[in-house]
This record gives sequence, C-alpha cells and structure tokens, in this order.
Amino acid sequence: MLLLAAGVASLCAQDATQSPKPMRASITDSHEGMTVGVEPWTQPSRYKQKFPKKTPLMGGVVAVQVSFRNDSDQSIKVDLQRIRLLVQISEDSRQELNALSAEEVADAVLLKNNGKDPTAKRVPLPIPIPSTGVKTQRDAKWSDFRDTCQNAAVPSNVVAAHSTVEGLLYFDLRGEVELVQSSRLYVPNLVTMTDHQPLSYFDIDLGHASSSAQ
Repeated sequence: MLLLAAGVASLCAQDATQSPKPMRASITDSHEGMTVGVEPWTQPSRYKQKFPKKTPLMGGVVAVQVSFRNDSDQSIKVDLQRIRLLVQISEDSRQELNALSAEEVADAVLLKNNGKDPTAKRVPLPIPIPSTGVKTQRDAKWSDFRDTCQNAAVPSNVVAAHSTVEGLLYFDLRGEVELVQSSRLYVPNLVTMTDHQPLSYFDIDLGHASSSAQ
C-alpha cells in the first residue's frame, strides 16, 4: 500500500509540473514562458458552434480566437485593452484597430449596416468609439447577442502558471475579410504578477494563418 501511495503521489507531482496541452491554433509564437496562439475566423462556418443564429461576421466584424498559454511558474497579466490588429491597407497605409467590446459588436450586427460595398472606394477603417444615442434601440435580442459575444470573448486578463486562457477578440473590418491576410496581431504589456517583470511583446503575422483549423 505504501508503494502504491508513493506511486500515485509521484504521478500527481508530474501532472502538476507538466505544461498545458498544445493549443488548437493556426499560428503560434512563444517566448519567456508564454505562448500566444491565433486563429482568425474568416469563414462563416467557423462561427456556428458559438453563434448559432447571428454572427459578428454579419456586421463586418472578424473574430480572432486567441490562446494564451503560460508555461512559467508564476501568473502573467495580459493587457487586453492594448492589443491591436495592425492592418496593411496599402503599401504606404497601415491602421491600428482596437478590439471591440461585446456591446460594440452587438451594435455593429444589429444596429448598423456595416457590410462591404464592393463598388465603393476603399476608405480608412473606423477606429471603434463608444456608441451613443442607440440605447433605446437595444432590445432583448440585442442583449442576448451581446451576452453571446461576451461569453465567447477572452474571459480573463490573468493567465495562471501552467494554464491556458482562450477566447475571442473582435475587430471591425467592415466585411473586408481579405485584409486579415495582410494583418498582424500586436500583443504588448505582458507582466509577471509576482515580480512585475515585463515580457517582450508579440507581433504575429496573420498572413499564414488558416481559418479552417478546428
């Protein structure tokens, strides 16, 4: 019995020190104990599981699934508000897009005509700003869709030691999904929670990402 107990204790100790399982992502980048995995959802079929009815893509918003895997021995804080999608509009024009809140995604899908006009001249993409004057139009359907977007979003800005946090970030591309291929995801301001040491930023090229990954 003592040998059996010792064996179980040994297995538990091994499990506690093992890194999280590999992430399901189109592209990953790793350094300093943190791995960031990214999968842009550019195909309508990719949204079916989390968005059975309306989807962000219907409002021109592209969801990007982001996974943060922490293989280090201390928690790491990620500044989600500082993450940007760097979009290369043309050879000499690049824009930085903030991630949308769940409320802004719901507005884009249910309260705005945000589709792409293929005949229109390309103009700079909008920098998302808080919606005003639309609260009276926000009904139960709006609230339900907002909650669906929130539930699918990145749930926490703290990644515990040897754990993974995964969820969606939303970016308003006004339906121009092809711009993902010339975009980069910029993730700065990662800091260890114990000694407050900053990590190097991540700058992930989305041009080689596959939207069909499951």
